[in-house]
Amino acid sequence: MTVLTIEELAERLKPGEPLAGLDLGTKTIGLSVSDLGRRVSSPRPVLKRVKFTKDAELLLAFAARERVAAFVIGLPVNMDGSEGPRVQATRAFVRLMGEKTDIPFVYWDERLSTVAAERALLEMDVSRAKRAERIDSAAASFILQGALDRLSSLGRA
Repeated sequence: MTVLTIEELAERLKPGEPLAGLDLGTKTIGLSVSDLGRRVSSPRPVLKRVKFTKDAELLLAFAARERVAAFVIGLPVNMDGSEGPRVQATRAFVRLMGEKTDIPFVYWDERLSTVAAERALLEMDVSRAKRAERIDSAAASFILQGALDRLSSLGRA
């Protein structure tokens, strides 16, 4: 497993290879996947976290089912740019995943992704109970969409 920058990922990707977005929480992992053209991110059902081994198994099964070429994982950097315990936990998760897969990971600054996801769900008039179910996957979708937009701009440059 390799950790790549978005620029390195852009150089390695082949046409038709989808990407997955991950929003790593303490209780769930929000999931999203891109279309084959890597233009649009779509949320998928969340994974309920149990133990790392089981979480990794479920995540890799998802990746195999969706034929994922790389994971874009939200990096929960503080608003001032500093890195706290959640960033350390995310980096540790990626390190452990490296022992289980060759699928590369790209860190993506996830500041305000949950806020944006919450606003989008509110605008769609999603009930409070359903928002709680969907917020993590919606956040993963925002994370992935940011990376897809960056890949698109790199392709035009």
